Amino acid sequence: MKLLQGIHRALVLFAKPLRRQPSRSGVVIRAYRGFGSRSEVCLFGRVFRQSKVFPQEEREGLLVQLRVIWRRIWRRGLRNAAIWASFAGSRQMAQTDRFGFFFLRFPLRNSPAGDNLWHRATLELSDGAPAFQAERVEADIFIAPESARYAVISDIDDTIVYTGVVNKIKMMWNLFFTKAHGRVAFPGVGALYRALHLGRGGTQHNPMIYVSRGPWSIYEVLESFFNLHGIPAGPVLFLRYWGMTLDHPLPRRARNHKWDIIGHVAALYKDLPLILIGDSGQKDPEVYARVVKENPGRVLAVYIRNVGSRPGRVKAIARLAEETAR
Repeated sequence: MKLLQGIHRALVLFAKPLRRQPSRSGVVIRAYRGFGSRSEVCLFGRVFRQSKVFPQEEREGLLVQLRVIWRRIWRRGLRNAAIWASFAGSRQMAQTDRFGFFFLRFPLRNSPAGDNLWHRATLELSDGAPAFQAERVEADIFIAPESARYAVISDIDDTIVYTGVVNKIKMMWNLFFTKAHGRVAFPGVGALYRALHLGRGGTQHNPMIYVSRGPWSIYEVLESFFNLHGIPAGPVLFLRYWGMTLDHPLPRRARNHKWDIIGHVAALYKDLPLILIGDSGQKDPEVYARVVKENPGRVLAVYIRNVGSRPGRVKAIARLAEETAR
């Protein structure tokens, strides 16, 4: 029974993104949270084609969800589409990659109006053939205030939320079959991240950037999980594209993606030092040691959670920490 319930939750999870994004033209822009300073911003998301969702597909039946997910699995991102972002008097264009994902990083002509932490940018496809038209969407952007004293880059899996990354089968179950209320946060996570975000005196509002190995389709689940545990909101960047095709049935890992993400954050927040948080289950210690070595004096602290790694792995991380601290 528990297995069937888990599978049913997974079906609901995978079907939900397709249903929540209607579009008259069948082309959808999915914007994710961006981040930036008062002089530069980063935005990202995906553009894809989506067939019309019929009224009967709004029901929650198993067969209905299977049909919706089948169409979603085989839908393709819109490659080489020109997408424009407008924010604070600036406008920038980028092209989607072969999977429909886009990333924009551009300077601002004017500082964002007001002292709000969160702002809205507009995203739209360039004028062209009707097949490339989509409704405008808005993207939330966190703008670091002048009171910020550092930027935090944190892994999610087995750092904030237990996924069992050391055990691959357990990790896949937790990624796909566990909803927000069923996911286990490590003790004290909410309080720690709130303290890091607010800083000394509780008024710094330091930027928080989160990184996950999960699929983009769990974005909404992570949002709910963060709200449930009082973890400060921030952009969530994923290291893999989990779309399935006949010629590429497995998740695609982007080489050096975490390194690239840290590079973008460090360059955008060039006046802020960094705090890096990860776990011992993957390559976080090695990646973070490289960041420290190549950015002398820039990293305030590195925190690594031991997730039950073998003794040899623990000793290797300890040696790496000693070498990095020299």
